[in-house]
Amino acid sequence: MNFDGLDPGMGEYSASLHGTLDAGLEPSMDPHLNPNLLQAVELDPEGLAVTVPEPVHLMEGMFSELHSVVSEVGIPVTAVHFDLQEEMLWMGNHRGHVTSYFGPTMGRHSSFQVHSTDDIRHIQSLETGVLFLSKCNLKCFTRGGLVMFDYPMEEGADMHSLFMTDNNMLLMGGLQNYVVEVDLNTVQETQKFTVEVPGVAIMRQSNRFFFCGHTSGKITLRDLRTFKMEHEFDAFSGSLSDFDVHGNLLAACGFSSRGLNGLACDRFLMVYDLRMMRAVTPLQVHVDPLFLRFIPTYTSRLVIISQTGQCQFCEPTGLANVADIFHVNTVGQLLMSFDVSSSKQALAFGDSGGCVHLWSDVPEVSFNDYSRETEFALPCLVDTLPQLDWNHDLLPLSLIPMPLTSTEQLLSDWPTALATPSPRRAPPVDQEILRTMKTVGFIGYAPNPRTRPRNQVPYKIKDVELDYDNYNQVPESPIGREEEPHLCMVAKKYRKVTIKYSKLGLEDFDFKHYNKTLFAGLEPHIPNAYCNCMIQVLYFLEPIRCLVQNHLCQKEFCLACELGFLFHMLDLSRGDPCQASNFLRAFRTIPEASALGLILADSDEQTGKAKLGRLIQSWNRFILTQLHQETQEQEGPQAYRGSVIGKLFGCEVENSSLCRCGKETVRSSLTLLFTMHYPEQNSQEKTIKAYDFAEILKKSICLEQSTQAWCENCEKYQPTVQTRNIRCLPDVLVINCEVNSAKEAEFWKVQAEVTHGEEVCSMEGFTFDTRAEDLRHVWVPATLKMSISKTQGLEISSCSEGEEVSLFVSAAEEAEGVSLYDLVVTVPHIQDARTGGNLVAHIKVSETYHQRKEGVTHQQWYLFNDFLIEPIDKTEAAQFDVSWKVPAILYYAKRNYHTRYDLRIKNPIDASVLLTEASLARKQRKSHATFIPLMVSEMPQAGDLVGLDAEFVTLNQEEAELRSDGTKSTIKPSQMSVARITCVRGQGPNEGVPFIDDYISTQEQVVDYLTQYSGIKPGDLDAKISSKHLTTLKSTYLKLRFLIDTGVRFVGHGLQKDFRVINLLVPKDQVIDTVYLFHLPRKRMISLRFLAWYFLDLNIQGETHDSIEDARTALQLYRKYLELSRGGVSDDVRKVLKGLYEKGRQLDWKVPDSDTGESQGSTKSMQSNGGRCQ
Repeated sequence: MNFDGLDPGMGEYSASLHGTLDAGLEPSMDPHLNPNLLQAVELDPEGLAVTVPEPVHLMEGMFSELHSVVSEVGIPVTAVHFDLQEEMLWMGNHRGHVTSYFGPTMGRHSSFQVHSTDDIRHIQSLETGVLFLSKCNLKCFTRGGLVMFDYPMEEGADMHSLFMTDNNMLLMGGLQNYVVEVDLNTVQETQKFTVEVPGVAIMRQSNRFFFCGHTSGKITLRDLRTFKMEHEFDAFSGSLSDFDVHGNLLAACGFSSRGLNGLACDRFLMVYDLRMMRAVTPLQVHVDPLFLRFIPTYTSRLVIISQTGQCQFCEPTGLANVADIFHVNTVGQLLMSFDVSSSKQALAFGDSGGCVHLWSDVPEVSFNDYSRETEFALPCLVDTLPQLDWNHDLLPLSLIPMPLTSTEQLLSDWPTALATPSPRRAPPVDQEILRTMKTVGFIGYAPNPRTRPRNQVPYKIKDVELDYDNYNQVPESPIGREEEPHLCMVAKKYRKVTIKYSKLGLEDFDFKHYNKTLFAGLEPHIPNAYCNCMIQVLYFLEPIRCLVQNHLCQKEFCLACELGFLFHMLDLSRGDPCQASNFLRAFRTIPEASALGLILADSDEQTGKAKLGRLIQSWNRFILTQLHQETQEQEGPQAYRGSVIGKLFGCEVENSSLCRCGKETVRSSLTLLFTMHYPEQNSQEKTIKAYDFAEILKKSICLEQSTQAWCENCEKYQPTVQTRNIRCLPDVLVINCEVNSAKEAEFWKVQAEVTHGEEVCSMEGFTFDTRAEDLRHVWVPATLKMSISKTQGLEISSCSEGEEVSLFVSAAEEAEGVSLYDLVVTVPHIQDARTGGNLVAHIKVSETYHQRKEGVTHQQWYLFNDFLIEPIDKTEAAQFDVSWKVPAILYYAKRNYHTRYDLRIKNPIDASVLLTEASLARKQRKSHATFIPLMVSEMPQAGDLVGLDAEFVTLNQEEAELRSDGTKSTIKPSQMSVARITCVRGQGPNEGVPFIDDYISTQEQVVDYLTQYSGIKPGDLDAKISSKHLTTLKSTYLKLRFLIDTGVRFVGHGLQKDFRVINLLVPKDQVIDTVYLFHLPRKRMISLRFLAWYFLDLNIQGETHDSIEDARTALQLYRKYLELSRGGVSDDVRKVLKGLYEKGRQLDWKVPDSDTGESQGSTKSMQSNGGRCQ
């Protein structure tokens, strides 16, 4: 810092604020060299070193000199620094030369010139090298002395200090009005912060501020991000010498102004409390402080160093003790630099005579807590070559290096064709990163999927791939999988199922292998499909199924409407799986769902980070509340308790709060489900107490707990006893099990074992083993008897399996409110470490569903695991082995409850949906209309033809991997969204005229508009700038549903994919797909463009696709097919198709007389995956 006013002897060898020493003076000719310095010093041409003839004995806990070394005699040491990575000490002198010393013995490691004239002012070690700061230059060298980079400063710069803000960014300050931020990765200036004159000479940092010391005596506190000044301490009137920060304390030393006498060293240290931002009592010391540092060990000690070598230790908030003063033997020289090791065990001093002193308080000193191994220069091996025995047959001659000859070519000079480098193959990039990556220029940005620790990439690629294949990869199916030791616990049918995609998409995937019933499963690859099991639960509750199918409202995103559409598909399906894509799309737009954390990121689903058990219970509560609100809005506010959801699940609850002052507050509310609460277990009790499930359920429903609540009488928060009682029983009792920790899981396990043991002991005869196996892990009763009386309140009792057969409720009991509840649904969380776990449902399917699907009348339990459906035994539905099968949700239904509900379904969709509607687009005009809506007289009838075509955009790209044989395996298909739907009239005077041409507005981010194949351009789906007829998906969906329900026949090309993305299930007899009409078995699918050219002599799809043109062409092709097959001879049609395929092979399926771009586009479209040929 500023040394004005110090000892006059410092005038020739001042610190870095002063001018440069005369570089022409040789060390041996230095006139200021102190002869006493050369005592016990052995001069050596390679360097000068102080020899320590005897080992140094240190007293534990007391600092004393361990070693000292002379680098260059008479050249002041202007900077010392302990290496932060290795056991090394660095020093830089006034002539720009640096030297490193290894370990406590200070053996010379490296020595090199950094700058030819300027002194070294600051040294900072990095992971890969060391930074050296001079007046107008920053250089980085390896620890061996090789230059890594050279960064020159602006003209006029006078740098004094640097500070690392993180691994790659540093700040540099000095005697100018700015501080520079430099990125070490690019070695470029990133920012320049303006500061007040005379600049910044010292920088420190805490977790709240940057601290900048100025030569004017002030210390400023600046914001970590913006570098703006937040506070300022005016420490000294003259100049600042040094300061340091630790915890909430800042200590500074400096010089005071003495008027005309200049500056005088101030023996009072200024100490500041950073919590209150004010000075505390100054600390008086007994030496003239030049340097100070905190050395926090047991306490926050301060070490204060004077220029003459005096060293004092003291507490920053206590009194300094004269006994704590030590002296550095500088042989009359002045201290110029000082540093403390990161381990706080070593101190280093550099003096004006070129000597470096190492002090320590422990005999076995370590500079860092965890130092890495230091690399040393290898010794020369030329002079130590071994003697070779030429008579030895197996002696390697390569031990003797051969001389270079000009006649033979070296291996390094071989051509690249003969010497191909084989670099290490980089590990594959995580598919989740590629899917979520956004590209700006040539740089991609993606959120961290957190599948592995930060900054760690495995090097053993082969081992990692084997490990990935063996443990982390999700298998394609649970059936047929080899049993493995760590998977045998989870039964195959409960494991997570996935779809194996081929180049044809789903067409050749055998869903019947997983579902041999006529009930429909649900596909799991859609985001947030974890709730598939609960969708099935709601579907198999008959009143819910009828309620949502009768519901229709004007809201764009209504979960009740979407559930109704989905349940309609489940009704129509005959064992084929359905998708809940539209329902989940609406689900993602509900703000409450997002606020409750029910919207999962893809990475959470794939990596198994989501706590599915807790999640599905929150989803259960959310969906019941949401359906209650949405259906109640249609039925009217007066239907709060009388609504279907309220009657089915609702239970009037009386909540009472009793304050200790005697004030009681009673509130009534409606609850749709109950949460289990378990008794506290005393770990000291050796005997295990058995609880009946009915007893725990009753305490959970009639909950009593103590909590802090506001008392209006006391007018403050008081301990209150809150009790809950119910006034009526619901028709369906919904229970969230809340087994979310090991404590609750252990309770279930113990209770099942205790109950199982008691029942086994009561059994007799040969049925012992079979029955014992069936009742393992069963604690949940199959039937509950529940009643509410004015005197006793709620009464619940469990009914064992033997009692269940003869169980009935008499008329007297029924009059008293006694009801029987049967277990109808259990939803367990399957914990599988390999796949991340999944959710399944056990559902007791009633007679009405079997009657509709199979024509039989009986009840049966089924397991629903996405698209896997399998009948199970009723005992299995209540078995919960909590080591892998954890209970989440239970549904108990009152016997014959559905007889009290109207179970008729009246289709709410009528012909009005096809009439004229307004467009969402603000710029759309009637003159731009591309269709003519149907008149009332044109309403379609059953059997009418409608030409249909749809265009799509991509929301998420496909995730695929290449196998070792070069084939592609689709892990997850691309997520598509319908963007345009066109329907044209198929008969009448206006045949071929469209009556629907809707562009579908989307609120989700589109990653690819597929303009070449869809004709959709950016902006077409934006209501603010679109000129198209823009509608909601729900509006267009209703139009198509009405046409399907009417019984029209759709004609199009590749309709299977169209209806799949739109999320519609159309009976097969209502679909006429031209891609199959003009197709021979085991041959390729033919594109619409080629068929139109071959049969109709039309050249369509020139630059982009147009859905109106495609729908008309499909209708014309169907007419052509009818014309070809009019004679009823199938051989004639087959001959025509053979000619078609022969022509296609000749032309390579490219339409003639088209430019290259069109042909390639057409070919790409024809060969597109997914089974749809445009």
